[in-house]
Amino acid sequence: MTDLPYFHVDAFADRPFTGNQAAVMPLNEWLDDPVLQAIAEENNFAETAFYVPDQTGEADYELRWFTPAVEIRLCGHATLASGHIILTENPALDRVTLRTRKAGILEVRREGDAYAVALPAIPTEQVDNPEMMTAMGGTPLSMRSNPDSYNMFVYATAAEILALKPDMKALASLGDDSFTATARGDDTDIISRVFVPGAGVDEDSVTGSAHAVIAPYWASVLGRDQFAAYQASARGGYLGCRVDGDRVWLSGHCFTVVKGMFSLR
Repeated sequence: MTDLPYFHVDAFADRPFTGNQAAVMPLNEWLDDPVLQAIAEENNFAETAFYVPDQTGEADYELRWFTPAVEIRLCGHATLASGHIILTENPALDRVTLRTRKAGILEVRREGDAYAVALPAIPTEQVDNPEMMTAMGGTPLSMRSNPDSYNMFVYATAAEILALKPDMKALASLGDDSFTATARGDDTDIISRVFVPGAGVDEDSVTGSAHAVIAPYWASVLGRDQFAAYQASARGGYLGCRVDGDRVWLSGHCFTVVKGMFSLR
């Protein structure tokens, strides 16, 4: 039997039991991919993050993320949660770098009593896809997309975002794309909801990668590079957004709610 350290973290949360849940599991070396996927399925969170000491010298650690169904290319909240665990376990450190397989080198820094994670800014272009727009529902003003399967739908009001009832079966049939609905917010500068049913996550709680997509767009629309965001899921979560060239810095609090051991037999 092998026991693995296990942390359950609420990320981008203003208090425990809000924000997005992530399982964070430090490893000494990589387990076989089917084992990592089975652990993520057992955890049944939107993402389980695994990290090992980086052997290349390019970063402090190597980081990977798995949903209950697949490995994904980028996850913001589980990166923030991983940085929170590493920096909590190493109080003398102010920052940590994490090498990923498809998103480059990411960084998490302390920011007062919170943290900030740097993600690659993801550009989009306006497209016309009636099938996707119908599946999302409502009356989007425009749709934007990019080759990495991030799709953004811009609506006129926050009320429309809250009222959306997407056709999850139709969205899942399009693959493991991410579908983000966004508008100007009422209590924050922007609001969003995010759906990834093809990857096993009908509605995500708070999605860092989606804000790496919508932040560059809103920076252009709002005419400033810093603003506040709210993701209006059932749990809900707040993010500070700052666009810095080809990077988007997302800030928020993290709370460790469970510490334990995961047993493999």
